[in-house]
Amino acid sequence: MTNPSSTVDSQDINVTFEYLLRRMRFKSDFPALSASVARVQALSDSESENLQTLCDEILQDVALTQKLLRLVNTAHFRRAGTDQISTVSRAVALIGMAGVRNMALSLMLLDHMPDRGHAHHLKVEFLRSVMAGTLASELSRTSKEAEQVYIGALFRNLGRLLVAFYLPEDAEQIRVYAKEHAKPGEEPNELAASHDVLGMSFDQLGQAVGAKWGLPDTLLQCMSVPAGSVPRLSMAGRPERMTWLATLANEGAETMLKSSPVDLGDALEALTQRYAKALDLSPTALQDAAGRARKRMSEMTEALNLTLPAHSPGERLLETFYVDAPNAGAAGPDPEDLGLDSQSGVLSQSVPLLEAQSTSDVLAAGIQDITNTMVDQFRLNDVLQMILETMLRALDCRRVIFCLKDAKSGALVGRIGLGDGADVVKSLFKVPVDRVDLAAADLFSAVCLKNLDTLIADASKSAVLARLPAWFKDHIQAPTFLLLPMVIKRGPQEIVLGMIYADKGQAGSMKVDERELSLLRTLRNQAVMAFKQSSGG
Repeated sequence: MTNPSSTVDSQDINVTFEYLLRRMRFKSDFPALSASVARVQALSDSESENLQTLCDEILQDVALTQKLLRLVNTAHFRRAGTDQISTVSRAVALIGMAGVRNMALSLMLLDHMPDRGHAHHLKVEFLRSVMAGTLASELSRTSKEAEQVYIGALFRNLGRLLVAFYLPEDAEQIRVYAKEHAKPGEEPNELAASHDVLGMSFDQLGQAVGAKWGLPDTLLQCMSVPAGSVPRLSMAGRPERMTWLATLANEGAETMLKSSPVDLGDALEALTQRYAKALDLSPTALQDAAGRARKRMSEMTEALNLTLPAHSPGERLLETFYVDAPNAGAAGPDPEDLGLDSQSGVLSQSVPLLEAQSTSDVLAAGIQDITNTMVDQFRLNDVLQMILETMLRALDCRRVIFCLKDAKSGALVGRIGLGDGADVVKSLFKVPVDRVDLAAADLFSAVCLKNLDTLIADASKSAVLARLPAWFKDHIQAPTFLLLPMVIKRGPQEIVLGMIYADKGQAGSMKVDERELSLLRTLRNQAVMAFKQSSGG
């Protein structure tokens, strides 16, 4: 069998890659996956506007949003005694942008997994990859290292996953080829087989696609399989540590997937010994990390309602399968005694993935999320982001814009936006509220100056159209929209502080009952309160 690390003409590799890439592009989901991963991974932790950009990217996909919120509400992420997390913005505030970004990238892979006859194999491949990332993060020394190496270890499997997802016939051919060419007593080498079948290895394909997607060099380095044997000296403080940590995590995930309970303890111990000096591991580091990772994986599969057939190899990655070493080989408890479905091997009481939530439910949950955030020290932008996100999801809006009074011009200008084209649209908002003749004021100015919460059901009606400002008629033209002015009292005087705007794409489609309007007003009042607290007023 050809060694995948042998020297291959780069031109041949490029031709092979372009051929495989063309085949994958014919699959309907692949272009969307490529675009989503590239946009999310391009975000930098240091840029303040990235919270808005990340949330906007996630919120565009309702299913992805629901999955992520279910995941962040598992025991691993929620603090004991805390209320449910109901907004992506709060998830970022609690878990960190890098943590939520990693979850989103993992779920994007799951979301774009084709549901075909080989769905079971795809689930196992996905779980193996996530286990590698989870093991790597559990073995990390710092939270920053954990965030970085998680995605590196996960994406180490990118080539394998892409072939499984989009080229299933080739994936099956690789498995068959590997078994046919395996030496007696040796495990089939699918990595080497992938090179012979595809013309390039899984690793080479993953690296090439990652580079095409614009993944950063540090991530591509972590994704690469290091050459040579495991170093005999500590890698502490060296960039190579991340690459070797991702390598150990992937070997650990593969070992967990293929080992029986009786043999697993010894196999993990042997693996730990090989990497102990390079990664400064204690004798039980990998076994301890595997136990914690199994718990996280079980919480994830339950939260996502990701079922596996009974006795599937993938069950070995879940806590329900785990047997402590002293009891290895002993008969386990009946699955039904543990509240498990004996057929599926997952919790029989698992909740459907996409729960139907009313507008009022989403608004109320968001208000609670914001209340919890404002109890402690908070960033004003984070609270405003959560308010807009709650409105966007609850009303199923096309876009939501927050406008704030500009000290120089005295007009309300768009500052934060979520939804379709909101980043461009927000810059169009200019609503005069200082020295304005109320009789001659346009609709937006009049609503703010009179402090009237206003829902325009059909903006094409002549009486409404005549009062709309030119910038709105020329560039936005929303057929239905909601305006919530933000007004504060300074002595006897009322001052317009800002405004929240939301629209939908069809006239008459935005409907708000009394309870929903009351909750929307509470959200608006939370925004006003956040400004007061931030300014010390």
